[in-house]
Amino acid sequence: MIGIKSARDLEHMRHSGSIAAKVAREIAAAVAPGVTTAELDRIAERRILALGGLPGFKGLYGFPASACISINDEIVHGVPSTRRLATGDIVSVDIGVVYRGWCSDMAFTVGVGEISPQARRLLDTTERALRRAIVAAVPGNHLGDIGAAVETTALAEGFSVVRDYGGHGIGRRMHEEPWVANFGQPGTGVELSAGMTLALEPMLAFGGFAAETVDNDGWPVVVTADGSLSAHFEHTVAITADGPLILTAEAE
Repeated sequence: MIGIKSARDLEHMRHSGSIAAKVAREIAAAVAPGVTTAELDRIAERRILALGGLPGFKGLYGFPASACISINDEIVHGVPSTRRLATGDIVSVDIGVVYRGWCSDMAFTVGVGEISPQARRLLDTTERALRRAIVAAVPGNHLGDIGAAVETTALAEGFSVVRDYGGHGIGRRMHEEPWVANFGQPGTGVELSAGMTLALEPMLAFGGFAAETVDNDGWPVVVTADGSLSAHFEHTVAITADGPLILTAEAE
């Protein structure tokens, strides 16, 4: 069942999302050659708590950290560690926040120092796919419109859409119904209604769309099956009568 949020619910989610956005900005600024992913995770946890939130991922399904940090061919669910970032890497950071029982979820991918033109194009295309998915998130459209927006953006640039993972509903729980595929046909799937809140999260790959999991100290990290680069961008978005509302934006 897909929950419909009230205006008051959305205000709580906007506050949660504002915390996530502030933390994301600080983490992005800290990304540099030689920095460990554990150091980035410590920034995430410290700042989420200082801003009045709770780390939404820590302990979720047993996850051991406050942020998922994935590098290069890692698509999602990367576990922070002593691994150091190197010039030319691309690093994806996924942040979840809980504020007064309401969740927000966002992600971004950045380059470490100078990155290749191909990697830059992958990042730019994935971020553009997210923007187009958000534009499609309006009442009367369908989940298939969101997926089609992502897929057509990726294919136009020669990239693949990771098909086994996608976005989701969000609210009192980090993961709610429905699942939001990053591919699809316009006009198909669940019809969007005002009050729905969705975490939209395109995941694109430089090579094929196939993914597999590898063990990282007992936690399954999702990687591209062919070892190609992957990028991930995400916002929590509310469907409203006035158009899509990005909840994971810094409060003015």
